[in-house]
Amino acid sequence: MSKIAGVLGTDDGRVAEEALKLFNVMKPEGSEDFGNDLIEGQADNVDHAVSIISEVLQAVQTLPFFGGKIVWLKNANFLGDDRTGGSERTKESVEELMRVLKAGLDPNISFLLSATAIDKRRAFYKYLKKDVELKLYDKIDISKDGWEEQVAGLVVNKAAPLGLTFDEDALELFVQQAGEDTRQITNELEKLSLYLHPESHISIETVRTMIPLNRKGVIWEISRCVDKRDGERAIELVNQQMEKGEQAVGLLRAAIIPTTRNTFFAKLAMHEAGVERADKRSFNGLIRKLSPTAVNALPKKADGNVNTWGLANCTYAASKSTLAKLRTNLDACLKADRALVTTAADHHMVLHRLIIELTS
Repeated sequence: MSKIAGVLGTDDGRVAEEALKLFNVMKPEGSEDFGNDLIEGQADNVDHAVSIISEVLQAVQTLPFFGGKIVWLKNANFLGDDRTGGSERTKESVEELMRVLKAGLDPNISFLLSATAIDKRRAFYKYLKKDVELKLYDKIDISKDGWEEQVAGLVVNKAAPLGLTFDEDALELFVQQAGEDTRQITNELEKLSLYLHPESHISIETVRTMIPLNRKGVIWEISRCVDKRDGERAIELVNQQMEKGEQAVGLLRAAIIPTTRNTFFAKLAMHEAGVERADKRSFNGLIRKLSPTAVNALPKKADGNVNTWGLANCTYAASKSTLAKLRTNLDACLKADRALVTTAADHHMVLHRLIIELTS
């Protein structure tokens, strides 16, 4: 184990969790916490940041009374590109800390840094990346296609130690509601565990009851209702969101068009593979049977791979429709989008008619 280590990243929950694990590994065997130096790194301003670094410098240069010790600069918030972190005084203090660390610590002293924001252009980060045992935990980028699959894997892994299992629909809604933040995911899973005890299986009704509904969750619910041909519920949710000030075109492009498009391409993949029906579990295998030309026609994620998560979620509706009908649905979405953008048509009516057409 290196004498100097860092745990960094935008996922503050994961950073805190992994930093604590690393602290317990690095601290001298048999040492008590009072023999180590745990220094909170949450600075209120530049003066506070400079004071914290000064405390760290003193700690890493002061020999322990007995055996060894670890100095943990915990949750540092002055290493990023903000007003405090960008101050010349703060940067000079951080550079002084870097010089001390690079010069080497006493064999009986270890140093651990945890932080959720750091300017990767600066010499301090480059030093950490090159010479220090560094672990990075950034949040999953939810602006990229396929993020749901990554978050779902994280949720399942976090749920397993609690003995929790999900219905498929429940997992999908939980992902939308809890988001990509590890701390939020952990908190919501613990809440579900307490609510269900001694049971452990999570249904979509349980998620709806226990997890606060947010915009992403509503968007997913509208998409799911369109996919399941529950037009009444989809219209109810659309009305609720528009009463809150949501724009009709935003709802169309976020909730309805992506689902309609994915359903069409899911059906296209099934058609090319020569099957009438498919489900989420079999869809990945189905994709592997397609020709390169057919695969190239399917929606891709940022990494160039097929967005199998989005397509697989639409296999239910795709199995119950024809390719011609789904192509007609895409045309209907285009007409609705044009009506919302270029005409004075009543926005409620435009969406209501579209949803009825898609779910009939």
